[in-house]
Amino acid sequence: MKPSISRRQFGKIAASAAAFSLIPGRVMGANEKVNVAVIGCGGMGAGDAKSVHQTGLVNVVALCDVALGSKHTAEIEEMFPGVPKFKDFRQMFDKMADQIDACTIGVPDHSHFPIAMLAMSLGKHVYVEKPLAHTFQEIELMMAAEKKYNVSCQMGNQGHSGANYFQFKAWKEAGIIKDVTKVTAYMNSRRRWHGWDIDGYPTGEQMPEGLDWDTWLSTAPEHPFSSKLHPGNWRSWFDYGNGAFGDWGPHILDTVHRFLNLGMPNKVTAVKRDGPNDFIFPQASTIRFDFPERPGEPPCEITWYDGTENKPPRPAELEESRKLEANGKIIYGKDLTFKGTTHGSPLRIIPEEKMKDLASSLPKISGKNSGHHLNFILGAKGEEKTRSPFSISGPLSQVFSLGVIAQRLGGELVFDRETKQITNNERANRLLVGPPPRKGWEQFYKL
Repeated sequence: MKPSISRRQFGKIAASAAAFSLIPGRVMGANEKVNVAVIGCGGMGAGDAKSVHQTGLVNVVALCDVALGSKHTAEIEEMFPGVPKFKDFRQMFDKMADQIDACTIGVPDHSHFPIAMLAMSLGKHVYVEKPLAHTFQEIELMMAAEKKYNVSCQMGNQGHSGANYFQFKAWKEAGIIKDVTKVTAYMNSRRRWHGWDIDGYPTGEQMPEGLDWDTWLSTAPEHPFSSKLHPGNWRSWFDYGNGAFGDWGPHILDTVHRFLNLGMPNKVTAVKRDGPNDFIFPQASTIRFDFPERPGEPPCEITWYDGTENKPPRPAELEESRKLEANGKIIYGKDLTFKGTTHGSPLRIIPEEKMKDLASSLPKISGKNSGHHLNFILGAKGEEKTRSPFSISGPLSQVFSLGVIAQRLGGELVFDRETKQITNNERANRLLVGPPPRKGWEQFYKL
């Protein structure tokens, strides 16, 4: 199947993109609605469509999904009748770029990059689901494009506009959270690939009628259609997803990474891998990230546990009567230990008695703040700064990219924070970039 936008057309788009490099997207009036294209109409993409629509500040002007006409996209198609529909985002932008102010991108990890790059090059504000992209290099290019094209961007880690965000910020500024040297993060819920016995990519399944598989594959390596890839199961495979790291890391470690100014680790170690596989993620893994001393911050070690039985050590400060939730974090500071779960849930000081003793001295969090999707739309209107722009969510996602490489290869990876290279493993270093894009998809890396 040929791409629905020709190389000549793409060249015209790329050439005109320079015009957007010094100005933001279209400036809107105070009461004017944002024209939004929804790219990805099932799963999280559907959730994003509903959430931006509920702000009351948008017009949904286009729907785009490779599986339009299927039960996967039916709810959103019914919700927005009469709206132009496309299976290929390139065709959508070719025909409607001048009618779109912003877009939501709720598609598999491996497809985030080309869609976001084309949208930003056309001056469109973008909301991209987590993790930001599939590879370390793609994230690097997206961060540069956000700055180059001066657009308002947001990654879809919703908790970064929730109670935990404002609490962590206030507690850090007040010195309640300080001198953190160790964090334990864990994701012990069952994952799609748990129990799979895989020695290669499945073949022989009939492709659903109407599915645009070429556009689904995007820049990634080509494999035949399989229900173990679409819908949803793509997250299980190294070629397409980022596993539990990409799925839950942005919801568990986002405030830790941001407010402790962690940046990049200088070492990543695969402590444990159960059922390592060349194609899919391990059945369980323990990965340690070592972050060096930063201005005003001591060295910090973050250890990640995933797998249903791969539980983290129980903190001594936690009361015997209390259980650890399936997903969460323990933050060990100099004087205090904090327990958190995921998304926007606030932290608790443990043991509970300590929290009660300190209650009167803890900063009070007050005021009403915009939710994550509203924050994005207000960012597109120039009325707020987004809380998870690519300059913030990009380095966070890159940490998980390094973790994925450790899950894939095992061993210890030494990372140079200055050159952004893995210095002790050539294959691992090549995985920062990943395989060459499929023929016809190279242009997106040049925008």
